[in-house]
Amino acid sequence: MTLRVLGVDPGLTRCGIGVVDVEKNRRATMVAVGVVGTSPDESLDQRLLLIATSIDDWLDRYEPDVLAVERVFSQLNVSTVMGVAQASGVVIVAAARRGIPVALHTPSEVKAAVTGSGTSNKDAVTKLVTKILRLDAPPRPADAADALALAITHAWRAGSGAAIATTGPGSSSLTPAQRAWAEAEAKARRAR
Repeated sequence: MTLRVLGVDPGLTRCGIGVVDVEKNRRATMVAVGVVGTSPDESLDQRLLLIATSIDDWLDRYEPDVLAVERVFSQLNVSTVMGVAQASGVVIVAAARRGIPVALHTPSEVKAAVTGSGTSNKDAVTKLVTKILRLDAPPRPADAADALALAITHAWRAGSGAAIATTGPGSSSLTPAQRAWAEAEAKARRAR
């Protein structure tokens, strides 16, 4: 069985969107990738409407099993956080209207799952996404690569990668990136 995940890297100016099919053996294949761009010159309502309409189109066209969205995290720039949160809300509502489950993943969870390190930079994420998906060229801009990374992370963590939940962090059946992610998740649970 293949799990189809639509990943979204939310943002008002650039909202990355990527669809990935992941098989039980964790082999991931890109189905589609893109970026919805809005202009800061437009009003907020029009920018959110464009994102909402685009997400509706992607959800209807690709019919994902689940939606993976980057979790909003605190930054020093409050206006950026607000824009990301507003775009995230529009995306989450679009999925909820269709009964599609939504999963939220932090940037460090995504980096750990894809690269093996929760502190990797965007170039490392893009490089590994390109390799994992067997692409001829890296997805551009970085928002597109991040959306694909979100989809891969969710599929490996849940759906087709369910073995992660039943296998300890030191298991040799996990890739180095999956092992790092499992260790980070276990550490986060202990810290609560």
